[in-house]
Amino acid sequence: MTTDFKSIPLIDVSPLLEKWDDLNMAQDEGVADVVRQLAQACREAGFFYVKGHGIPDSLIKEVRNIAHRYFELPYEEKLKIKLSATTGYRGYQHVGENITKGVPDMHEAIDCYREVEQGMYGALGEPLQGSNIWPNHPPNFKKIMEEYINLCTDLSRKIMRGIALSLGVSAVEFEGTRAGDPFWVLRIIGYPGASYANCQDMPKNDVGCGAHTDYGLLTLVNQDDGITALQVRNLSGEWISAPPISGTFVCNIGDMLKILSNGLYESTLHRVINNSPRYRVCVAYFYEPNYDAAIEPLDVCIQQTGGIRRFEGAVYGKHLISKVLTNFTY
Repeated sequence: MTTDFKSIPLIDVSPLLEKWDDLNMAQDEGVADVVRQLAQACREAGFFYVKGHGIPDSLIKEVRNIAHRYFELPYEEKLKIKLSATTGYRGYQHVGENITKGVPDMHEAIDCYREVEQGMYGALGEPLQGSNIWPNHPPNFKKIMEEYINLCTDLSRKIMRGIALSLGVSAVEFEGTRAGDPFWVLRIIGYPGASYANCQDMPKNDVGCGAHTDYGLLTLVNQDDGITALQVRNLSGEWISAPPISGTFVCNIGDMLKILSNGLYESTLHRVINNSPRYRVCVAYFYEPNYDAAIEPLDVCIQQTGGIRRFEGAVYGKHLISKVLTNFTY
């Protein structure tokens, strides 16, 4: 239910984070204001910036810096952690190996997932079975990324409590069997500068990542300062830029939250075009439901949308695998 928004709102979530585990948090004036802002942003754009999130700016920058250092390594070194089906679709992919709707994307990346042990989810979990494969260089890559993942998971859970309240349900509605044991995905992405395609034997394409929606509940985007490349499509089909704002994350909602809200909240199409001559790093953290969760529209959201159920249910892991198996060429 997006609108013709022209910009993406900025929300200070610190009042929510201060009260996130208070059973009476919804009665707090500061929390209520954050909840109202989340409701408006999720209804009108499906995207918003957050500040006051509590994750140290030094770590946010270090995550990007160490990603830059990795992508600067020789190709042969990066290939030591190459993504394939045998790695559970974890690891490195070269520019042009990620595909959106059949078109190669002009980015390279490392893909990471929450560990899936053998037999954990039966046949549903087999494609993503395994542990992440981290590069040995730069040093401390694994340590820094795992610290970052833990903090993003904690922050996302707290923001999702505010989003639950914004839909008129309990703050913990999205926990338990839905997302009490959340899956997560981390994509560490490098977008070559605009001149790259002219000097390399690569697909001639200026789109860093084609138009798509995200798969789960909530995404936290940590993007390089000084380069505007992320674009979000409004109702009229205009592409609205999401420029980096220092100290913030860009957040957006995914397909599973769209289903839960029965379409009240939209998983908005977005894309990346890096027209800058500079190499751009973006680290995207995806907070997801329980891997085997059956996601259905909430009754209260069906009531708010005229009593009509607009979406069939979906098993999150099945939805994720259907995307992953068509995302790569290697």
